[in-house]
Amino acid sequence: MTFLEQMQAIGALKSGHFLLASGRHSAQYMEKFDLLRQPKATERACTDMIGLLGDTSSIDLVVGPTTGGILLAFEVARQLELPAAYAERIVDGGNERGFKRDTTIAPGTRVLVVDDILTTGGSVFQTLAALEKVGATTQAIAVLVDRSGGTVPFPAPLVSLAHLTIDTWSPDDCPMCAAGEPVIKPGSTAAGMAGAA
Repeated sequence: MTFLEQMQAIGALKSGHFLLASGRHSAQYMEKFDLLRQPKATERACTDMIGLLGDTSSIDLVVGPTTGGILLAFEVARQLELPAAYAERIVDGGNERGFKRDTTIAPGTRVLVVDDILTTGGSVFQTLAALEKVGATTQAIAVLVDRSGGTVPFPAPLVSLAHLTIDTWSPDDCPMCAAGEPVIKPGSTAAGMAGAA
């Protein structure tokens, strides 16, 4: 069973009118927490991601951005017997990430960045910028699902368990907004987001 088939089987691939973290709208959404609530399934997914990387001997540290990237980075690091770190937002709602809670990353540390769903690459780029500030070197990037269609240019190799092409629109161009369909922000209630477009 492919990773996407697994996600469909557990109900993680949803249909509707969704506001994505990137600010764009979509008719489909992958709910990563339907996977991350299941430790054994998450463990298998991380094992498969590690398998795609090949030789991991050049990695010193696994880093994931908040929120879903934290659980994945922890599990990948556990399997690789490496430390993990987490790139958190410096200011709530802001676009800059950094390493809090007395996390210290030495210059020259070789890093694997792990995240959940790649759409525009925003959280990964913010994580890469935070790593660059401390002088770390990103060796590779691994995600569960690449929704970007291969359009995001990263400075390190990217691997993903699945590629998923889902149309997205800006709120101004969204056909579901034009039809007056309520938008749902994943992680909140549909009623709370009705008319938010």
